[in-house]
Amino acid sequence: MTRIVAGAILLAAAVLIEKRTDWTTWQYLVLYLIPYLTVGWETLKEAAEGLLHGRMLGEDFLMSVATLGALGIGFLPEAQTQFPEAVFVMLFFQLGEWFEQRAEGKSRQSIAHLMDIRPDSAHVLRAGELQTLPPDQVVPGEVIVIRPGEKVPLDGIVLEGSSSLDTVALTGESVPRSIGEGDEILSGCVNQSGVLKVKTTKAFGESTAAKILDLVENAAASKSRSERFITRFARIYTPIVVALALLVAVVPSLITGEWSTWIYRGLLFLVVSCPCALVISVPLTFFGGLGGASRKGILIKGSQLMDRLSSLRTVVFDKTGTLTEGVFEVTAVHPEVIGEEELLHLAAHVERHSTHPIAMALRNAYPGEADDCRVENLRETAGHGIMGLINGQEVAVGNEKLMTQLGVSWRPCHHEGTLVHVAIDGTYAGHIAISDRLKADASQSISTLKSLGVERTVLLTGDRESVAAAVAGALGVDEYHAQLLPADKVAQVERLLPQGTLAFVGDGINDAPVLTRADIGIAMGALGSDAAIEAADVVLMDDKPSKLADAVRIARRTLRIAKENIGFAIGVKVLVLLLAALGLASMWMAVFADVGVTVLAVLNAMRALRS
Repeated sequence: MTRIVAGAILLAAAVLIEKRTDWTTWQYLVLYLIPYLTVGWETLKEAAEGLLHGRMLGEDFLMSVATLGALGIGFLPEAQTQFPEAVFVMLFFQLGEWFEQRAEGKSRQSIAHLMDIRPDSAHVLRAGELQTLPPDQVVPGEVIVIRPGEKVPLDGIVLEGSSSLDTVALTGESVPRSIGEGDEILSGCVNQSGVLKVKTTKAFGESTAAKILDLVENAAASKSRSERFITRFARIYTPIVVALALLVAVVPSLITGEWSTWIYRGLLFLVVSCPCALVISVPLTFFGGLGGASRKGILIKGSQLMDRLSSLRTVVFDKTGTLTEGVFEVTAVHPEVIGEEELLHLAAHVERHSTHPIAMALRNAYPGEADDCRVENLRETAGHGIMGLINGQEVAVGNEKLMTQLGVSWRPCHHEGTLVHVAIDGTYAGHIAISDRLKADASQSISTLKSLGVERTVLLTGDRESVAAAVAGALGVDEYHAQLLPADKVAQVERLLPQGTLAFVGDGINDAPVLTRADIGIAMGALGSDAAIEAADVVLMDDKPSKLADAVRIARRTLRIAKENIGFAIGVKVLVLLLAALGLASMWMAVFADVGVTVLAVLNAMRALRS
């Protein structure tokens, strides 16, 4: 900006001197070279470097040729000098570059606020002493101390203390989250009040903050259809226009002998031909859209996903942890041959090492000690349940499919919710009813998606038919399928894929295959498993399904802005090129067709940040 202001002042001074003096053309050229080089030396340097590396049709090269040509045209017979116009074109080109940098800076700032989640250090308890180390030197299992105002450096479990966490950088939500002993804590949050002692569960490279930063930093690498179109368009469009500029400058001049007139028109072609407005504003629009989404706690892993989100036709939901809280409670215990406490005792011990929410509910419901018996030979069957030896007895805990597989006759239950059946040595011992609750915004999410044009919503769950029917009815889901294994979910998604762009929303490890198979995989980031987040294309950091509708709105708005820029830039350039060929355009008009359009397109692209 300093160079631009200095160049503008020097240009104004040169114009005033020209009006009050009667110098030779060479003297005026030297006069105008002062402001020209002040603002344009960097562009000339970039053009020379591009020429040496075979990049002849870059914007710096085109602008340099056009302005140097305008400076030299005044030496042709019967030609008027174009010194002020040449300097003005370079001045405005630099102004456009400044606008571009400012706009990209704002786009990066919207994503850079995520960089604030990167912790600088961790206070580690080693040999009774508190050591301050880089987070990547802390190993899982070590105890760290987090003071008020500090960022949480690594994922872990709170051993001592209670506090409130600022999670805005992770989720986009401004409401602090309370945390206490036994709670999971994620890196990237800010500890607001109490001192916490935390046992780390992951290395820094595997922590939530590191993964989010990696997702965001790599998101801009993949291009959308619009960006790929612009890249191909610029490769074809620019050489054609440069060739036309040469033809306009040479062919009519050979016929008419009016070299200065036609060379000037050819230079106008060069100025207008710069595809700056397109190659700058369209990627900037998508970058802004990604930044706007990240500020709302929606991480989109690439701008090409904006195309798919904008054309979403079918949304398939997992149930537990996606549309429901995933917080299960035991609501009924129905034993057959043993007491209620003994039934809970067996179920809790078979599930002692599982991280599934239902297993946690069983463990929480059992009042006894977790290690008061001998547990051996635990085996899990995906989608069915777990079996193991408890004090020498073969205990099977799972759904109806597991009981049928073992040849055990099970009993139905009138309670709504998930039924966990228990068998001892092949004999049915009873069942436990566990229920979940719907997320507060689940119904709103379904209705909003339908208002946005989503044609079909589908619920897929491994739960019982009656539970799936109750959830689907309460939320207004169009279609549901129950008692599904992971492979069954993939089959259902493949059946629905031909009906239009399909998104699957899930959070569990068993959702990873179907997240990968869908056109768009969407994972719940706060409670979701690492496998689901890795497999997904979009991550909703606060686990709110209503954020999916926000993602669709952001994608559609971003695409609309990109299309506006494409139409406006191409339209204005074609119009001015036609006027230039007919001799009706001036250098000032060419400047507007290039730099002016670029500035307007960049300012329009900035609207994507406010998504």
